[in-house]
Amino acid sequence: MFNVVLLEPEIPANTGNIVRTCSVTGCSLHLIEPLGFSIDDKHLKRAGLDYWQYLDIHIHKDLDEFMRTVGDTSLLFLATTKGEKCYSEIDYPEGCYLMFGKETKGLPKELLASYPDQCLRIPMCSEVRSINLSNSVAIFVYEALRQHNFSGLKKTKDS
Repeated sequence: MFNVVLLEPEIPANTGNIVRTCSVTGCSLHLIEPLGFSIDDKHLKRAGLDYWQYLDIHIHKDLDEFMRTVGDTSLLFLATTKGEKCYSEIDYPEGCYLMFGKETKGLPKELLASYPDQCLRIPMCSEVRSINLSNSVAIFVYEALRQHNFSGLKKTKDS
């Protein structure tokens, strides 16, 4: 239903946690190289547990290749501390791409400048730098899912 995109992720445990989030929500995961770890990294596998078998994963050699995959850039939303809009103030269409940058640098300034109206932020205190990457992904994904009434997910233990 939705696509989570990690541009050059660096920390295997974060990506492993995001694997779990994508697996339990039915989101596709796009990893844009270079990665700061091997896809076979034991820390990545440990954080993702046995959820890998449920994951729809796509690996792109670079940002340009990924952007060609997207096609319709109106479906691209960029998570950034530099965004002017709050992540909960927009409507997420099915199939959209929620993009997150590397842990140490975020998304490239040029990319943010190209899509200023699609730069979204999570509210937080001004004294802190940012929220952990895997937590940020979960916040965005569950807002998008909430807007679609959690379509395709079990909302109760019996549904």
